[in-house]
Amino acid sequence: MSTSLEGYASSRRLPGDLAMWFFILAELSLFAILIIAFGVTQVLRYEQFSASRQLLDTSTGLALTLSLLTSGLFAALALQQVRQTRQRRGALLLLAALLSASVYVWLKLSEYAHLAGQGLGLEHNTFFTLYWLLTGFHFLHVLLGVVILGWMAERCRRRAYTPGSHSGLESGVLYWHMVDLVWVLLFPLVYVLN
Repeated sequence: MSTSLEGYASSRRLPGDLAMWFFILAELSLFAILIIAFGVTQVLRYEQFSASRQLLDTSTGLALTLSLLTSGLFAALALQQVRQTRQRRGALLLLAALLSASVYVWLKLSEYAHLAGQGLGLEHNTFFTLYWLLTGFHFLHVLLGVVILGWMAERCRRRAYTPGSHSGLESGVLYWHMVDLVWVLLFPLVYVLN
């Protein structure tokens, strides 16, 4: 009986590296502070936030959300394939995740260019100051995630991961899911909620 409990305990490990979990918790704490600041300021400056939000394109925000969630799905499926000794399929799925993430990057850069062209920069008003800080901080995380996805796809292609040794892949996918999670909170807060 004790052997089966040991087997159960070893199969129930935390995915990825512990250091990645600490990093994710630290980053989520920073995002939480920014999100709370945005929410509190929205209550204090309701009319300004409501009027400024109308200048954003909700359909762009939705497209950004769909591209990130699709990328996260591909990354999760890639991890599943590697766990089943299908590194080639894992690599293809990671490339699909990278492509979907690149759609997000392109859309976000287009949105930034449009807003800057309209004079809605960092100093336009409090809403846009917080918009640029929140989404810009998130965008930096997306760019790092794109690099990580590309690196993991190449390692997968080279069959560097095995079913017994893939914590680096798990850590990268965990990071990408953190990026997804934060955006799922930012999209309604910034683009939708009044």
